[in-house]
Amino acid sequence: RSHFVSRPPSDITTNVMSVCAAAVVPTSFHAGAGSKAPVATRCVTSCARGTTNANGVPTAKTHPDRSLSFTKTAPASRARGQSITTKALAEAASKKIKIQAPPNAEVTTEYWQWEGHTIRYTKSGDAGPPLVLVHGFGGNADHWRKNTPVLGKHCRVFAIDLLGYGFSSKPDPMSSPQNEIYNFENWSRQLRSFVDEVVKEPAFLACNSVGGVAGLQAAVDDNTKVKGVILLNISLRGLHVSKQPALAKPFIKLLQTTLRTTDVGRKFFGNVARAETVKSVLREAYGDPTAVTDELVECILKPGLQPGAAEVFLDFISYSGGPLPEDLLPQIDGGKTPVRILWGQKDPWEVVTEGRKYGAYPCVDRFIELPGVGHCPMDEAPDLVNPLLLEFVNDYK
Repeated sequence: RSHFVSRPPSDITTNVMSVCAAAVVPTSFHAGAGSKAPVATRCVTSCARGTTNANGVPTAKTHPDRSLSFTKTAPASRARGQSITTKALAEAASKKIKIQAPPNAEVTTEYWQWEGHTIRYTKSGDAGPPLVLVHGFGGNADHWRKNTPVLGKHCRVFAIDLLGYGFSSKPDPMSSPQNEIYNFENWSRQLRSFVDEVVKEPAFLACNSVGGVAGLQAAVDDNTKVKGVILLNISLRGLHVSKQPALAKPFIKLLQTTLRTTDVGRKFFGNVARAETVKSVLREAYGDPTAVTDELVECILKPGLQPGAAEVFLDFISYSGGPLPEDLLPQIDGGKTPVRILWGQKDPWEVVTEGRKYGAYPCVDRFIELPGVGHCPMDEAPDLVNPLLLEFVNDYK
C-alpha cells in the first residue's frame, strides 16, 4: 500500500508493474509519462451546476463541489443538437424546480459469437443513435452499469466485454507468441466486427483507460464504422517501451518475462485477485474512495476469477509495444470522426497535466476536466458523465 501512495503517478499497468518490481528488485522503476503531443493552449471556462458555457449551452448536472473545465469551443451545431433532458435540467436548476426523471431503460445481457469466441455484452434502449461503451484494463461491461440504463433512455447502448475480459472468452495467450492475442489491433477488429454484426450501423464509442486506445485504433482502421470517440481518462501507456527510462528497460523486460512465464506470476495474480486488494487499488484510483463499494469490487473481481483470467492479466502487463494515443490521434480526421476527451483531475495513474496535451490535436473538439474525479469517471461520477456522453452524441448524430 505504501508503495502505491509514494511512487510517482502513472497508468494502471505501470502501477501493477511497480508493485512487482518492489518485490523482485531493490529499486522500482517508474516509466516516464512523456508525450509527443503538442502543448495545448489553455482556454478554460468553468461551469457550475445549472449554468451555461461560453456558447450558451446548458452544462451537465454536477456534484455540489465539482465544476467542469472546458478546453476548446463547442461545435456551432451544439445548441441545435442538445438533448431535451440536458436543456430541462438547466432550466430546472435556474428556476429551482424538480424534474421527475423518466424511468431507466431495461438492460439485458446478450452473447455474440466472434471468430470462434463468445463475447458478452449488455444492451439497453430500442431507438436513437448507437453508442458502444468500452471498459479499461481489468474491467468489463458492468463497470458501465450506472450508465447503460440511463443512456438507454436516449440511445441504443451496448457495453461490451473485450476479448479476455469480463465474461467473454479467454483464449490462452501462453500458447501463442507474446501479446499476439491481447493487443489493440485485435480489440479494434473486435469492435469493428461488433458494429457490423450486432449494432448494424456506424456507432459512437465511449471508452475508458486502455479501452480508449482500442477505440482510437478502431477509428483509425475504419472511420466509416465509428461516428465519433469520447475518451475517459485514456491510458498514457506509461510502460510502453518508448517511455521507459533507458537504464530500466532490461529490468522491466526481465520482470515482465518472469511474471508471464513462471510461477511467480501466478502467485502474484493470486495476491491481486482478492477482494481486499481490488478494493485497495480501486480506492487509490478513485477521487472519492467512498465510491468504491462492495458491489463494484464484486463486479470487477468475479469475472477475474474465471479460468484463463490470470494468463490474460499476465500477458497484458507484459505488453509494452503497440500504439500510443499520440500515435493514433494525428491519424484521425476530426471532420469525419470527432474525438472528445473527459478527464478526472484526481486520477493518480493518468495525470491530467499529461492528458491536456491530447486536447491540442485537431481531431479533438473539447477537453473537459472533471474536478474531484479519478480514473473511472463513468462509475465514480455518472451524474457528470452521462449528460456529457449524451451531449457528444447529440452534437454529431
